[in-house]
Amino acid sequence: MAKKMCWVIILVTLAVNVVMLHFTIEAYFGLEYNHVFGNTIFALISSIIALISYFYWRRLEYSNEK
Repeated sequence: MAKKMCWVIILVTLAVNVVMLHFTIEAYFGLEYNHVFGNTIFALISSIIALISYFYWRRLEYSNEK
């Protein structure tokens, strides 16, 4: 069950990153530079959560305990 939850977290955070990339590009070309910084910070936090979930899943998948 924990492995599936890790994949759900990874997929949700990747979807959030795609949306934040869209918002960032839209804000940049719309000359709303204050939104670019906020969207970038939100995307970085989402990326860190995805990376932590990946390492946790990898530890669960390749552990010697079964």
